[in-house]
Amino acid sequence: MSGGKEQLVALLLEKNTVLSRSKAQILVELLWEDFEATYAKAGHDYQGQEVTERVVRQWIQNYGSRLHEVAAMNPKYAKLLSDDEDTKH
Repeated sequence: MSGGKEQLVALLLEKNTVLSRSKAQILVELLWEDFEATYAKAGHDYQGQEVTERVVRQWIQNYGSRLHEVAAMNPKYAKLLSDDEDTKH
């Protein structure tokens, strides 16, 4: 995982005390990939990692404490986040 993504994981863990480190890493990867895929599907030229990192950082800043709840509504994420054995209580 790149330095930028590691910083995003650390930020997410600061904002969200429910997620384990491994779940936070998975969530950052999924958010990163989904943003880039959606951006590309919309026909936009690739703007680089800086843009993706800025958008994912903003999502974490705005929704980080509840990101596990929001992500759980997405079937793609729900299975990854439903594993109680890897979630802090």
